[in-house]
Amino acid sequence: MLAVGNHRLLGQNEIPLHMIDTIQGSGSTSQCEVRPLRRVLLKHARDAFGSHEAVREQWRALSYLSEPDFDAACREYDAFAALLEELGVSVEWMTGSDVGLDSMYVRDASIVSDQGVILCAMGKGARALEPAAQAEVFDSLEIQCAGRIEAPGTVEGGDVAWLDRQTLVVGRGYRTNEDGIDQLRRLLPDIDVVRVPLPHFRGPGDVLHLMSILSPLDDNLLLVYSPLMPVPFRESLVERGFELVEVPEGEFDSQGCNVLAVAPRVAVALGGNPETRRRMEAAGVDVHSFAGREISVKGCGGPTCLTRPLERG
Repeated sequence: MLAVGNHRLLGQNEIPLHMIDTIQGSGSTSQCEVRPLRRVLLKHARDAFGSHEAVREQWRALSYLSEPDFDAACREYDAFAALLEELGVSVEWMTGSDVGLDSMYVRDASIVSDQGVILCAMGKGARALEPAAQAEVFDSLEIQCAGRIEAPGTVEGGDVAWLDRQTLVVGRGYRTNEDGIDQLRRLLPDIDVVRVPLPHFRGPGDVLHLMSILSPLDDNLLLVYSPLMPVPFRESLVERGFELVEVPEGEFDSQGCNVLAVAPRVAVALGGNPETRRRMEAAGVDVHSFAGREISVKGCGGPTCLTRPLERG
């Protein structure tokens, strides 16, 4: 189990009824994307953005689609965090505005395992300071570090997802390289680390991660964007018994495929993707949406990007 010191595992809110049966009688794990989310690391837009001036200075260099509105982003983030807490998730907060706007997307700088946290090495140079900043937070929370990716290796957390407790899929693209994947294999010797080649798509400057095209919803259910999915990988998912919920082409750019499971078939999704929502609900998923034009669409980072799950159970 991930070492968490004496910190609380659940928020002060009551656990939603749909999560109680799943939690009772089950141990906690970090090697999962769908079990009830107990504890998460967040960084508020207020801390990541710092100020109106900092946003104005940085957004173009970081390839945001347009300049985020600082005040509106803070309001959106307040509502996003409140939604997670309403769903029974305990929040640990990361502060500090000295590492850039993208530090709001806390998933990318680390990977969690039952042995502890693995600190990433960022493929996007402008984000190079984020893993060290997260390491300070994990140390203050008494969360064990299991290792780190060293240069010239690169791995970003958005390229990494647990299919089950023994299978970690890793996207090989412009943000995660071969050396980084090899280091992950050495750090997780008992785990099946599966390399998934990613397409060129819009080139090195784009924000395409593996989790841009895949979001786990249950042990046997995935939300996917098949047009960018390698055929052998998609075939292997079907062979493993996964049901695939397809994101329509018109809702990919609006983060339709970026969905956070807070429990099996209970998901937090960006609003404004009605067909994706309809398809998830048809598969039995309870969808909770939030407004994220400033914190998600403009920076190309949905709810999985905004969260670093620490413990599920």
